Amino acid sequence: MLYMAKKTVKNCHIGARKSARDRLQGFWEVFSREDEVLVCINADPDALACALAIKRLLRYRVKSVVVAHPNEIRRLNNVAMVERLKIRLERLGNVRLQEFSKKVLVDSQPGHLPVFEKIKFDAIIDHHPLTSGYETTFVDIRPQYGACSTMLVEYLRAAGLKPSVALATALFYAIKVDTQDFSKQSVLADGISFRYLFNIANRNLVKKFELTDLRRSELKYFNVALNNLIYTKGRYYTHLGKVRSPDILVNIADFLNHVDEIDWVLVSGIHGEKLVVIFRCDGYRKSAGKLAERIFADVGSAGGHKEAARAEVPLKNLSLGDKEFSTKTLKRLATRYMK
Repeated sequence: MLYMAKKTVKNCHIGARKSARDRLQGFWEVFSREDEVLVCINADPDALACALAIKRLLRYRVKSVVVAHPNEIRRLNNVAMVERLKIRLERLGNVRLQEFSKKVLVDSQPGHLPVFEKIKFDAIIDHHPLTSGYETTFVDIRPQYGACSTMLVEYLRAAGLKPSVALATALFYAIKVDTQDFSKQSVLADGISFRYLFNIANRNLVKKFELTDLRRSELKYFNVALNNLIYTKGRYYTHLGKVRSPDILVNIADFLNHVDEIDWVLVSGIHGEKLVVIFRCDGYRKSAGKLAERIFADVGSAGGHKEAARAEVPLKNLSLGDKEFSTKTLKRLATRYMK
């Protein structure tokens, strides 16, 4: 099903139940030959792949297409994807919005980032839960889909456009990442798109993206994590102190989540002026997202899925006094809300 915010989305070209061809036609109707189009993304594999697909869909229908992102691309998997697929990108802060006649937001919604809230988009395509407070001409939001790239594959197939090897590789990898190899929420459409891309994508290149996730300089953090590790009642807690990037917290949390008989993993670190906490569990009768919200929603941003979640809290909101945050502090905060 297609979800639309009818109170906030005006003049939408598509209804609640439309065919892929109807959605494609509604999307194409937004643009004219002389349009200069800006595609905005919060750069990650799914968003990058979708942006490439939109460029392909609009190649002969508009004057130009530029892809821009506000976030710094730091995660090595994503850096490898951009470099090896030669994806052309601009930083959003470096482009002049007034120079573009049409603007598209993909794999995100305006409410997801303050910078997106300031932009009037002409088309929005996404698979995240529906937010409100914006107006746009065309919207296709399907929260039940595991990856936004699945939706773009449907657009390409409806248009009769076979993706190049590079585009297929990006879309294939994006579906793998966002569904976590179909271990997370997904629908039959995700599987159909994945199978369609299987023989077109360069799967060896995808494997390279997946394996490229650690810098040599980050190996030291594993030593810190293990030295600070506290185990109790099937739960692992560890605090790493200051980290160069929150991505290393994700890598360590995923690593510890592989350990047998571990029900919960909580890994924290200080990045800039914020405490970042990564949550992992099996998602069976547990919800990492709900736990993150119970612990940290009142002092920062927190949320996520059943099996994976994240919290970011300004240090000034923690009321630590002269004490430093530690693994014991993390354990004490979490234990109050865990059965």
